[in-house]
Amino acid sequence: MDKNDKQLLQTVLDAAYDGIVVVDKEGYITMMNKAYREFLGLKKVVGRHVTQVIENTRLHLVAKSGKEEIGELQEIKGRYIVATRFPIIKDGEIQGAIGKVLFRNVKELNDIYNRINKMEKEISSYKGKLNSLNNAVYYFHDIIGSSGVINETKLLCSRVAKTNSNVLLSGESGTGKELFAHAIHNESNRKYGPFVKVNCAAIPMDLLESELFGYEKGAFTGAARGGKIGKFEMAHGGSIFLDEIGDMPFHMQVKLLRVIQEKEVERIGALGPKKVDIRIICATNQDLEKYVKEGKFRADLYYRLNVVNIKIPSLRERDGDIVQLTDFLIKKICNDLNKSINGISNEALESLKSYYWPGNVRELENAIERAINILEENQIIESKHLPKEITGHIEEKIITLEQCVWDSERKAIINALKVYKGNKSLTAKALGISRSTLYEKMDKYKIL
Repeated sequence: MDKNDKQLLQTVLDAAYDGIVVVDKEGYITMMNKAYREFLGLKKVVGRHVTQVIENTRLHLVAKSGKEEIGELQEIKGRYIVATRFPIIKDGEIQGAIGKVLFRNVKELNDIYNRINKMEKEISSYKGKLNSLNNAVYYFHDIIGSSGVINETKLLCSRVAKTNSNVLLSGESGTGKELFAHAIHNESNRKYGPFVKVNCAAIPMDLLESELFGYEKGAFTGAARGGKIGKFEMAHGGSIFLDEIGDMPFHMQVKLLRVIQEKEVERIGALGPKKVDIRIICATNQDLEKYVKEGKFRADLYYRLNVVNIKIPSLRERDGDIVQLTDFLIKKICNDLNKSINGISNEALESLKSYYWPGNVRELENAIERAINILEENQIIESKHLPKEITGHIEEKIITLEQCVWDSERKAIINALKVYKGNKSLTAKALGISRSTLYEKMDKYKIL
C-alpha cells in the first residue's frame, strides 16, 4: 500500500465513530483511528505492540490463530466495551488482524454488564439453594442408638446402599425412615448426585403428576411460562425418595411403574419421553401387601419396589436406646432453643423407658421439647414436666371402692323409683331386693 492509499484509508477510519485498530501478524499496531486514540487518551500508537496500548486486548492472539471473535466484552480503563476482532488473510496466509470496538453509550454498556453480573450472582445463589434442598444431609452415624436391632438395620442398609436396587423402607410412623433414606444415598456411589424428596401424601392429587413429571410450556391453563422440570428429572444421576408411597393415587402408580421399567419420564405436554438415571427409595407405614390384596396398590409396582424391603424397628424394640436418644435430644433441642437445662431425673427417665411409644422417636422428641419449653434455665426435667400419658399420672381425684358402690346403689334406687313413680313394691322387685331392704337402703342413702 503506497503512502497516498494509506493516508486515504486513515482518513476513512478517522471518520468512523467506532474505534478501529489494525495490527500486523506479530501484534504491532499499524493503524488506529482518531476516535480510538481519543478514547485511550493517546496520540502516537503506531509501531507499539497492541498489548502495551490496549488493556485486556486479544487482537494479537487473533492475528496468530486466525479465529474471529465477535461481540466480546472487554474491560478498558474500568469500563466495558464490545469488541469484534477479525483476522486479515491474504493468499491463505494471516497478515494481521483488525479490531473494532463499540464504545458509544459506554455507560449503558456498564449498566447492562452490572445487571448481568447481578443476575448471574442471583442465579448462582438460587442454584446453591436448590442444591441444598436436594442434598442428603444425614449419615448412618447420625442415627442414634447402639441396640442390636438398630445396629443390624444400619449394617443391612449400608450393604444395600452400595447397589443400585430400589429400596422399600417400611415401619411405623416416627421411626426415622427418612434418616435411613438419606444415609443410604450418602453411602452409595450416587452420593455426589442429587437427593430429591417427595412426600406423596402431602402433595394434592391433581398436582402430583406435574410435580413428579414436570410439564412443557403452555401444557395447560396456569402453567408456568417456561414449563417446569419434574422431581424425577431433578433426581437424574442421583436418588429420589418417595415418602408415604402407600398414599400415591392409583393412576399415578402406572406412570411410576413406567419410570422404573423404561428408565424414562415424559413431561405433561411433551412430544416424547426423556431418559433418566435414578435410584428409587420408598418409605411407608402402611401394609402394602394388604393394600395389594384389597386392590388399593398395584401388585406389579409393589414387586418392583419391594426388591429390598427393610423394616425400620420401632422404639420399643430398641432396648437401651432410650437413654442415648434422650441425652442426644436434650442437647439438640437446648441448642435449637438456645436454652440450658441440667438433664433429666431418674424417675422421669424411668417413665420414658417404660412407656409404649406408639409415636416412636418423633413422639419422644416432642415430649422432651415440650418439657424443655416449660422449664426455667438450669432446671431438670422431672416426671411432672412430661405428658401424663407417659408418666401414667391421673389428675382426677381417686375415690374408694366403697364410695363407688355407694354412688352406684343410690343412683340405681333413685332411677327405679322414678320409673315406677314411687311404688316401693315394684321398685324392690325390679332391683331384686326385698321391700324391707329397699327401705333400709333408702334410709342409708338419705333418699326421701
